[in-house]
Amino acid sequence: MDRIIISDLQTTGIIGVKHPERDKPQILFINLILYRDLRLAGQTDSIADTVNYSTIASAVGEQVSNTQFHTVEALAEHLSHYLLSNYPLNAVRVRVEKPKKVSNTARVGVEIFRRKSSL
Repeated sequence: MDRIIISDLQTTGIIGVKHPERDKPQILFINLILYRDLRLAGQTDSIADTVNYSTIASAVGEQVSNTQFHTVEALAEHLSHYLLSNYPLNAVRVRVEKPKKVSNTARVGVEIFRRKSSL
C-alpha cells in the first residue's frame, strides 16, 4: 500500500495526567503515515485523486488544540479515528510525542496503527 508521510507536525494542546502539565497548552509533535492507493494521483497529477496534505495537517492541528486528553495514547486513538472517518484512507499510523517531558530524553510518545476496516 502506498504511503503519504507528514513528519514532525508541531501542534499545541492540553495533555497530561496532572498539573502543571494541564495548566496550559504544550507543544506536541505529530507524525502521520496515511495509507492509500496513489496510482491514480500519479497518473493524473491531480490533487483531486489524493488527499491534500496541508488540509490534513491543519485539521490535525485543530483536533489537538480542541481536545484535552490525559494520555498521548488517547490522543493518538482519537486522531486515527478522526482521519479514517473523514478522509479516503485505508489505514493510518499515528505517532504523538511530547518533547523533554522525561529526564534525559528528547521526546517520549506512542505510535499506533489502525485500519479503516477496524472502525
